[in-house]
Amino acid sequence: QVQLVESGGGLVQPGESLRLSCAASGLAYDYYFVGWVRQVPGKERREGVSCISNQHDNIQYGKSVEGRFTISRDDAKNTVYLQMNALRPEDTGIYYCVGGASCGSAWYGPPFGFWGQGAHVNVSS
Repeated sequence: QVQLVESGGGLVQPGESLRLSCAASGLAYDYYFVGWVRQVPGKERREGVSCISNQHDNIQYGKSVEGRFTISRDDAKNTVYLQMNALRPEDTGIYYCVGGASCGSAWYGPPFGFWGQGAHVNVSS
């Protein structure tokens, strides 16, 4: 059974940084694209934040986070990270670790991809 477990969320002030981690189990991790999707309060649709390919050569970011967030993965640890810098109040939300055969399927979610339970990020002064 595929399991994605996020950690590292919390409460920070605007301008500060956080690093999210996601440990995966129950899958051939090396073969999958992995990334992050977020659900922001007041917005109906979830937003694709970032994604990295299994070969590490295809990295995508949502427009609202480009230049501030950095995704990376450690295949030896079956873990993907999201370094979030210069956080803004509008970055507040639930961040879901996602995986799939492509960034599209990962961000879409079931049945095409799989998601974790989510980590809460709160950016507030």
